[in-house]
Amino acid sequence: MAGLRIPKEVLGSLKSIVMAGYPYEVCGLMTGKVTKDAVNVCRVMTARNLNTERAYDRYELAPDDMLSADQEAKRRGLEIVGIWHSHPEHPAQPSETDRTLAWEGWSYVILSVTREGVADVRSWRLNGKRQFVEEGIETWPT
Repeated sequence: MAGLRIPKEVLGSLKSIVMAGYPYEVCGLMTGKVTKDAVNVCRVMTARNLNTERAYDRYELAPDDMLSADQEAKRRGLEIVGIWHSHPEHPAQPSETDRTLAWEGWSYVILSVTREGVADVRSWRLNGKRQFVEEGIETWPT
């Protein structure tokens, strides 16, 4: 698979959401379509972070938000293709916790965010050995 494709406008919205949630980790889902060539993101949705004790460096997607995103995607002829979350004041690299909780077959977009703005955006997928492998991100105008 070639990587993740996301419209510039959708990526811009995602960056705004992450900045608004700083200094806490914010999270959500991406919906779109998977082809043999790429994961094509059409929409990003926010989800509540249920990890209130360590919201500065952990996230736990609210199950009912995940269910709502799945239902919304199906209504639009799409599917959940991945999860996004922020890493406040940390690199856009998956943590061991991220790896442990990840599902195979999904893209995991991590946005490194500081007080000044989004510093980096990277996407990751699990390989057959449950290790993250970086996938490229391609943007295009909408």
